[in-house]
Amino acid sequence: MDTFAAVLSGLAFGLSLIVAIGAQNAFVLRQGVRREHIGTVVLICAASDTALIAAGTAGLGSVVARSGTALEVVRWVGAAVLVGYGIRSALRALPRHDPGALHPAGERPPAALRATVLTALALTWLNPHVYLDTVLLLGSVAAGHGALRWAFAAGACVGSWLWFTGLGYGARALAPVFAKPAAWRVLDGVIAVVMVLVAVSLVAR
Repeated sequence: MDTFAAVLSGLAFGLSLIVAIGAQNAFVLRQGVRREHIGTVVLICAASDTALIAAGTAGLGSVVARSGTALEVVRWVGAAVLVGYGIRSALRALPRHDPGALHPAGERPPAALRATVLTALALTWLNPHVYLDTVLLLGSVAAGHGALRWAFAAGACVGSWLWFTGLGYGARALAPVFAKPAAWRVLDGVIAVVMVLVAVSLVAR
């Protein structure tokens, strides 16, 4: 029963860290609505989360915490990536002279798989929040469970896979809403704001 409780605790804690609007979740949501490379994006995000959770549980968190320079570099690089993606989303949100330039859902030309993979990796691994929350914070809480720390970590990993799978594939239900170009402009505008706000929060620390 103690092991099961540790798993449930890890599941709840893991979900509490990732179930929030952020750069990574906004990207997964957008890909899900577009029904574009969803499986690949979900796999990258969930697998990366699993690797980071395992690293934090194994004790990498304490090592990262002592490397202030590394965190500082990642913080500024991550902020630059977020601002760049935010600008791209803002440009997509601007009204176009040619209505056809913003294709409705299902009609937009799909982005290249390589570009999608690189974006997913950048928004995951160049986001300092990932290291602060998943590696440091979750790793510390897992350590508090002593011998059951890996059961706690397993629960957190399950939560991550459930969340990204549900977000990516569940977003398909919103496809009818995004049959109009105006809806896409709103979504891209929201994503642009989220990306910039996250970037500002990183450099303002």
